[in-house]
Amino acid sequence: MQIWTDDVARYIADHTAIDDPLLREMEQRAGRDRFPIIGPVVGPWLYSLTRMVGARRVFELGSGFGYSTWYFASALRDGGGQMVTHTVWDQALSDEAGQWLERAGLLGYCDFIVSESTLALSEAEPGLDVIFMDIDKEGYAAALTIIEQKLRPGGLLLVDNVLWDGKVADDRDGDEATVAIRRLNEYLSASEGWDYLIVPLRDGLGVAHRR
Repeated sequence: MQIWTDDVARYIADHTAIDDPLLREMEQRAGRDRFPIIGPVVGPWLYSLTRMVGARRVFELGSGFGYSTWYFASALRDGGGQMVTHTVWDQALSDEAGQWLERAGLLGYCDFIVSESTLALSEAEPGLDVIFMDIDKEGYAAALTIIEQKLRPGGLLLVDNVLWDGKVADDRDGDEATVAIRRLNEYLSASEGWDYLIVPLRDGLGVAHRR
C-alpha cells in the first residue's frame, strides 16, 4: 500500500522538524532560488544520528550554503562535540554559510574549506565520527575509498539522494549518476565492513555504520 503523499510528508515534518526561525529563513532562500537542500524532514535525522554516536568531528562532502551544516553544528554544540567541516567549491557559498551560522551562534563549531570536497577529505585527519556525502552523484562510488580511510570504526557515513527519484530501482536507467548511486548502495549493503540502511524519506538517506 502506497501511503507516501504530500499530506504524509507534511505530517512527518510537523512531528519531527526542529522549530527554528533561522532554518525557516534558509528553507525560504532555498525555495526561492531552487537550491537543493536536505529539507526539514531529513535534517533532524542528521542532528539525532550525530548525537547518538557522540560525534566530535564531522566532515561534509558538499555543504551548499550551510543548511545541513546547521544540523551538524547544533548536534556538536548540544553533545559536547568539536567541529564540522563545511566544504564547497564556491567562495561565495562558503561566505554565505558563515553568515548564516554566525547568526545561529554556531560559528565556533564550524570550519570552512573552499575546495573540491573529496580532495579536502583526502587531506583531513583520520578518525572522523560522521561523514555526510552530498556531492555530484557521479562521484559517490569513487569517494568510498577515501571515506574508508578517514571514518573511524563505529562512525557513520550519511549519504543524500540514494534513491535518486526512484531511478536506482530501474535497471534500464544507465545514466552515469544513477549507476554510481546504485553501485554505492550495492557496495555498502554487501560489504562486511558496513551495516547499511536506506531511510525512505525525501530522496532517500543512506545510513552506513562502519564496523
